[in-house]
Amino acid sequence: MRSIFPLLPLLAIATPAAAAPFQNLEALESRLINALGAGVGEPGGLATPIDRRMKLATCPQPVTIDPPVMGAVALRCPAIGWRIRVPLQRLQGAAPASYSARAQGAGGYAAMAQPAAAKAAPVVRRGDPVDLIAETGGFSVSVTATAQEDGAPGSRIRVKTDKGDHPQGQILFAEVIDAGRVRLPGFN
Repeated sequence: MRSIFPLLPLLAIATPAAAAPFQNLEALESRLINALGAGVGEPGGLATPIDRRMKLATCPQPVTIDPPVMGAVALRCPAIGWRIRVPLQRLQGAAPASYSARAQGAGGYAAMAQPAAAKAAPVVRRGDPVDLIAETGGFSVSVTATAQEDGAPGSRIRVKTDKGDHPQGQILFAEVIDAGRVRLPGFN
């Protein structure tokens, strides 16, 4: 009778190589938190952490972060074709459309909401070249980028960096400081 025990070390070595590599969800969540400039559970940040039970195939290129739409942000891997939507924590004082539509004149949620402040004029326009600045610990780093949308001081817009390591540049979220200057959120 033959024993299979001598083969067990070979099986242990082969198992990790046979397992499909999965996307690092912790790194993806950290990148998303940095892009949004707010942590999990904070206004404007993720409502909940990304579900670690998901098993997404590793994206061969950087995962695309779409701008927030309808209370969520989409993370996409165009090369493979997967996409996930991650819910965002509402900003304080923002009423959902369903509440404001139902409560008009009813003394409900809309009656308690503060009136919206006048919208500030944009100082950065789509297509404008901007200095993208990251400041921390007594030093700052800046690169040239192109605004992908209009923005007033204090608003967050998408900017596209010059090519660098990425063949077509990289899209990032940045806070408008003033005309021609934006900064990465999370750096002070």
